[in-house]
Amino acid sequence: MTSVDKEKCIGCGRCIEICEEVFSMQSDGKAFVKKESNNPCVKDAIASCPVEAIEE
Repeated sequence: MTSVDKEKCIGCGRCIEICEEVFSMQSDGKAFVKKESNNPCVKDAIASCPVEAIEE
């Protein structure tokens, strides 16, 4: 199950740019997983996170 650590997330939006199908932004400026998926873009989003806030 993919998750975003709210303590680490800086709200840069890279995960959303890479994998909008799975990630979205909350009103507090933090990313969250809106839909689980096996899409390969999830791994790309994990790799792109500058603060390593996304885990699978």
